Amino acid sequence: MKFKFFKHLFTITHHRHLVIKHCFKLGIGFQGLFHDLSKYGLTEFVPGVKYYDGLKSPTENERDELGYSKAWMHHKSRNKHHIEYWFDINSETKRYEPVEIPIKYLKEMFADRIAASKTYLKDKYTDKSPYDYFITHIAIHMMNKKSSETMLSWLEMLKDKGEKETFKYIRNIK
Repeated sequence: MKFKFFKHLFTITHHRHLVIKHCFKLGIGFQGLFHDLSKYGLTEFVPGVKYYDGLKSPTENERDELGYSKAWMHHKSRNKHHIEYWFDINSETKRYEPVEIPIKYLKEMFADRIAASKTYLKDKYTDKSPYDYFITHIAIHMMNKKSSETMLSWLEMLKDKGEKETFKYIRNIK
């Protein structure tokens, strides 16, 4: 358990530091300093240690065992860089629907996607990895259309032109 405690702590801290670095490059450095702080609270950290395996997010392992992830439910409701945060009841349809994500949170989401790919893929990471993840997971279909198109265009640019050019381009978007 002690080993898992420190490995999980290292993993989330490494990921967070990558996001902070990327957020500064994207012009939202101050926002990046607050990225994923909820992961250090007991509600998310304890299950993170319990379900840590070093191969994928502990929330996936918790979900496999319980059918849901209490840590993820907590996390997504407190962190605006997650797609799932951006749902509200449409006043016309009376159903939960995705709403447009403000650019500053799309930027953080972009930084988060790259950092997560680098953290879990390690030396297998390429600039195409965040794009591949995005298009193969249900999240792309859950997002507001405009937000999804923006994120997809940024990830395609990353894949085709690399970090330096993509970060410079995104930094100038307000």
